[in-house]
Amino acid sequence: MKRNIILDVHDKPDFITWLALSFQHLFAMFGATILVPFLVKIDPSVALISSGLGTLAFILITKGKVPAYVGSSFAFITPLIAAKAAGGVGAAMIGSFLAGLVYGVVALIIKQTGYKWIMKLLPTVVVGPVIMVIGLGLASTAVSMAMNDPKGHYSLLHFSAGLVTLLITIITMAFFKGFFNLIPVLIGIFGGYVYSLIIGIVDFQKVAEAKWFQLPNFIIPFVDYTPHITSEIILLMVPVAVVTLSEHIGHQMLLSQVIGKDLIKDPGLARSILGDGAATMIASFIGGPPNTTYGENIGVLAITRIYSVYVIAGAALFAIFFGFIGKISALISSIPTPVMGGVSILLFGIIASSGLRMMIEHKVDLNEKRNLIITSVILVIGIGEAMIKFGESFELHGMALAAIIGVILNFVLPGKKEEHIFDTNEEDSVV
Repeated sequence: MKRNIILDVHDKPDFITWLALSFQHLFAMFGATILVPFLVKIDPSVALISSGLGTLAFILITKGKVPAYVGSSFAFITPLIAAKAAGGVGAAMIGSFLAGLVYGVVALIIKQTGYKWIMKLLPTVVVGPVIMVIGLGLASTAVSMAMNDPKGHYSLLHFSAGLVTLLITIITMAFFKGFFNLIPVLIGIFGGYVYSLIIGIVDFQKVAEAKWFQLPNFIIPFVDYTPHITSEIILLMVPVAVVTLSEHIGHQMLLSQVIGKDLIKDPGLARSILGDGAATMIASFIGGPPNTTYGENIGVLAITRIYSVYVIAGAALFAIFFGFIGKISALISSIPTPVMGGVSILLFGIIASSGLRMMIEHKVDLNEKRNLIITSVILVIGIGEAMIKFGESFELHGMALAAIIGVILNFVLPGKKEEHIFDTNEEDSVV
């Protein structure tokens, strides 16, 4: 419902206000957006640029009617790492492109048939456990990052940086109010970085050597790699779209409530999904991680009551500009791994908890054998990294396998009930 709107979707602020408001949205997405490329070893500058370009494309495709920012998706962290291990960074980019293409296909189908079918495909009993798998599956990665030195050996000194970062992030989330409560990741990283400076584990050599304006490490198809599609890449990356599609629809429902406009009808779910997919495909062309809409930025809209799409576009332009500043890229790269590990402990835990909260809010009854079976199978297969492998080219494992089996079980087991899982008041980004 619209109440006391300061700036509506198509209102333009004055220039100085515009800059300040756009910076605010940049800060809201910054911590999470750079964390993903840090984990998968992709240039953070490219991630910033791809998020900016993706956001502009999203705004264009949705006719400037949806004030949403898109940034790096956490759902793709494990698949990206696996794809890189299997076929290099080129394989990861091809997989990202294919995942974005799935969005385009789904958008086309929704345009022709409506969107209710996708809600039946992705009930809470499937989506909730899969989201839990995303967080819990990354738990060991976060802990390892937090407590090890650069050589991979346990270090109490480095672990202290991870714990301090975690503590600052928790304090920010628990006690800070207003805008600062929306950027606990950024504040935690900053605090952990300062502590790391004090204990002497920050290396400024790359910052000193970096130029102010510098071309990021773009990864371009047919220049840096020759695109080659394999069944392994498809099975690693494409099934993750099942999860990110559910996240996207949930965000559109929430955003509709925040700004007081039915975005599912106008500009339509087909356009917003197409915009999200286009952002991911754009990222894949330049070497960035897949993108998704951000709940953090929706939270900024809710608090400020400033819904202007021009402000969102301004944040996108800032992200692109910062991506070409070499000093900023080098400064981001100088953040010690334990700092990112410390904040990841909380962030990945929140992702897992979000899946559990979704199941509680939508009253998934685990006393029902049907729900218990689906949830249990998804959790163990996903977290245990179960694998189906035939020969050298066909491999399906972990979260992707768990999501597919969950969808199948939901269809074949008796006792299925109708539900509308996306009518939610969540303000946190699940993925």
